[in-house]
Amino acid sequence: MRSARALAPALALAAACAGGAGPSAPAAAREPKAGDVTTDPGGWVEYTVGDAPLVISAPHGGSLSPSFLPTRSCAGCLTGGDEGIEDLARRVAAKFQARTGMRAHVVIARISRAKLDANRDVVEGTGGNAATVPIWEAYHAFLDSAGARVARAHRRGLLLDLHGTAHPLPRLELGYLTSAAELRLADDALGASGAVARSSIARLASDNRGHASAVALLRGPTSLGAILARNGYPAVPSPGQPAPAVGEEYYDGGYITDRHGSSRGGSVDAIQIEAWKTGVRDTPANLDRYAAAIVATAIEYLDVHYGWTSPSPVLLR
Repeated sequence: MRSARALAPALALAAACAGGAGPSAPAAAREPKAGDVTTDPGGWVEYTVGDAPLVISAPHGGSLSPSFLPTRSCAGCLTGGDEGIEDLARRVAAKFQARTGMRAHVVIARISRAKLDANRDVVEGTGGNAATVPIWEAYHAFLDSAGARVARAHRRGLLLDLHGTAHPLPRLELGYLTSAAELRLADDALGASGAVARSSIARLASDNRGHASAVALLRGPTSLGAILARNGYPAVPSPGQPAPAVGEEYYDGGYITDRHGSSRGGSVDAIQIEAWKTGVRDTPANLDRYAAAIVATAIEYLDVHYGWTSPSPVLLR
């Protein structure tokens, strides 16, 4: 598919040819439409424009590792990629379109995490290397653009930030910027703590179609974890696993959920999803099943909490 960036010169040339001899006004840039694919100048980050209130982010699945770009070597920098996540994001996008007839916005880092980590602030994410700062900026500019388009078209929406983890327990870890210690609080105490109002779904907690309580959004029967579990993928937090036990490893969110979620008052809520490997990310068939579960979960979640259904859903056979 040709990108909006690639189309612009062709449109300008066509306009010039149509005008015949003499000066002509420059052609206006075409507004990107759903399905258009654009990248940063180097092709390290890819953005597919959508028309649904769903944004898919995949910052750690890239494999491009050119020698002319410096490798991150800062103290504490994690450089291992998340196996299968770029493929997963593409499968999710395709299945979402097949199910709904609409497109999710999709932002993918094609560059290796050893070179760039878009889920960290710019200093840690680039390892202090000036050469990769524009790539980091491009990733977040694309997410900003996706969020703005969602807000214009739908008023609000949902970002799912896809990751893989080496943690040993076979369950998904859902990150809302709510710590494991906060999740271990009893429901009343968690609700009174204000943790959800500070979370990456703060907007949804104050404005959701089903009037679910803040705590219910984290681990109630219509929470993302509950729906994922019903679709075959146990998750924490959820009704069955309301919180990680003391000593269990758990990712509670990252830079992307913080910057692009609604904790700071934005229109788009964000949830980080960390998936274990065996049986989920280890084969194409398992990735395909997991992608189908994410899509089914996202469609139900958008309906229940945002009141969104596709205007022209595709019937499954």
